[in-house]
Amino acid sequence: MNASLKQVPTSADAERSARVDLAACYRLADRFGMNEGIDNHLTLLVPGHTDRFLLPPFGLHWSEVKAGDFLVVDFSGKVLSGQGAVEDTALYIHQPVHRLSPQGNCVLHTHMPYATALCMLQNPRLEMAVQTALGYYNDVAYDPAYNGLALDIGEGERLARALGDKSVLMMGNHGVLVVGKTIPQAFERLYFLERAAQAQVLALSTGRPLQLIPEPMIKKTVAQFAGCGMVGGRDRADQHFAALKRVLDRSQSDYAS
Repeated sequence: MNASLKQVPTSADAERSARVDLAACYRLADRFGMNEGIDNHLTLLVPGHTDRFLLPPFGLHWSEVKAGDFLVVDFSGKVLSGQGAVEDTALYIHQPVHRLSPQGNCVLHTHMPYATALCMLQNPRLEMAVQTALGYYNDVAYDPAYNGLALDIGEGERLARALGDKSVLMMGNHGVLVVGKTIPQAFERLYFLERAAQAQVLALSTGRPLQLIPEPMIKKTVAQFAGCGMVGGRDRADQHFAALKRVLDRSQSDYAS
């Protein structure tokens, strides 16, 4: 055998890598206070498939999710591999978004505090008043119609339609939904959305009006963002997620098991 030949990655390798990254996503969301106990859900389509996704069994705290825990769930709700229960709202929110969103490879639904606080307001808009928020210009959808728990597929489809081609859905009186083509991209959107919302909530808490950024400067900065997404030939989101995984490796390395 020629030792110089590189081993070709298999579908099993791709799924194993996806499981590790999704477990890291849960641990990191817990670390940053984005979780709500055992509730809410972060899911990913199984690599190589468009009709099944990875989901932890209901009952695990986000701080204990491991790569080996994930169920493989098909779009009918059948567990194809793994042990444990599928929580109803996880299926009915995530299946339609995975199926209908053009960016819905990775779907993150949380009740993270600052973004959710915005969703409680009569005007829930993420205002263009801080640089971090500019990264979401024209990429946030708003669903003002709280419709109870998502206990049927129709409610999930309604949410998917409300999201449309955006990467963020602010869910009125509920929480947020963030999607991405990869885990690093989706987590990057989730992380900085909460940071932008935190800055806005803190600014509003002073009782003084926000100083909005003028539209021409918004558009200039958005173009600048688009031009500096790569550093040293590597995507910023990928580099950020890799750094966060290194933090986990030093303190919670069992996430990858």
